[in-house]
Amino acid sequence: MNEYAEEAVLTASRYAAVVRRPFASLALILSLAACDPVTGTVVGGAAAVGVGAAEERGFEAAVDDAKIRTAINALYFDHDFDMYRGLTMTVTEGRVLLTGTVKRPEAHIDAVRLAWQAAGVRQVIDEIQVTDKSDVTDYATDVWIANNLRTRMMFDQNIRNINYTVDVVNGVVYLMGVAQSQEELDRVLAHARDIGNVKRVINHVLLKTDPHRHNL
Repeated sequence: MNEYAEEAVLTASRYAAVVRRPFASLALILSLAACDPVTGTVVGGAAAVGVGAAEERGFEAAVDDAKIRTAINALYFDHDFDMYRGLTMTVTEGRVLLTGTVKRPEAHIDAVRLAWQAAGVRQVIDEIQVTDKSDVTDYATDVWIANNLRTRMMFDQNIRNINYTVDVVNGVVYLMGVAQSQEELDRVLAHARDIGNVKRVINHVLLKTDPHRHNL
């Protein structure tokens, strides 16, 4: 078991000991689900929250973020299935990053409006693209870029990659998370810009010491 996994187990155990309703909390965690923004792989809520325990945000914030994600997905599903299918989101400490594509400007406006309706949302970062030109080739390229960047970050010993999320839409790389230092963040940005077919890198990562993490 590596140091991050050990930290996740210890943190989860610590919070479990003080939760007033442990069985209700466990049911909540197991009922939540996350979906990888690019590959579309479904990840169980317990796994997503367990990983969150090892992240800079901690276990409790990971649970809150998973609840926000689930609430917004439900709003999108009820409002417009194409919106639910075409948009993805990353939620970190109540900050919601919206990416993906919609075909109509009206859908773009609705997506942002609905995201703000979820309880616990502190900020909505709108990076939605209005276009109908995406195709299978674009999607395959986006998956390749995202996986390439994640692999580079994972094998870079100077990057705590668990604190970062990567989303790629039509060659544009969106980064979100919490960096341990400016030097670490610079390494992540350099990796992203070095990958072929990347058109642009948009950074929404906050530094660990940034007061905006808790005072938006």
